[in-house]
Amino acid sequence: MAYGTYRGLSAPEWAGPLAKALVLLLVGYGLYQNRHLKSLYLVLLGLALNALVIFANGGHMPVSVQALERAGVEGWEEILKERKDAVHTLLDDSTRLPFLGDTIALPPLRKAVSPGDLFILLGLMGVVVEGALGPLGPRPSPFRLGLALSLLLLAALWALGLV
Repeated sequence: MAYGTYRGLSAPEWAGPLAKALVLLLVGYGLYQNRHLKSLYLVLLGLALNALVIFANGGHMPVSVQALERAGVEGWEEILKERKDAVHTLLDDSTRLPFLGDTIALPPLRKAVSPGDLFILLGLMGVVVEGALGPLGPRPSPFRLGLALSLLLLAALWALGLV
């Protein structure tokens, strides 16, 4: 839908909100089916923060041009100004809840992300750790716990571009 909007095949006024609603519906169903994984509650919190800022801004995620520049991404300012992107909009003085938008630059990934995105990332890393530890029951061995926490730390450092 985003590509179709960029090419002028669909209007961002309806394509963006429709795409987001479908994603939230499908992801919500997946979260419900896996509610026994406690780390998914961080994913749910991240989704809630993203949904809050998106719905507060007319169905679009506000993006900071400064964050994009710090991340090494160029050429998006005009696209965002002209609202050719079905998903994002330019963060400006009229933006509601701007601190929840894509304002965090991740230069190694050449992306700007939101606080909600970081909660989603942490939750997904937690799911990996939960999977490594196995089903709830007897306490895992210290070696297995240490290995899982080391993997989580390594994944976090990689995501932040420090490794």
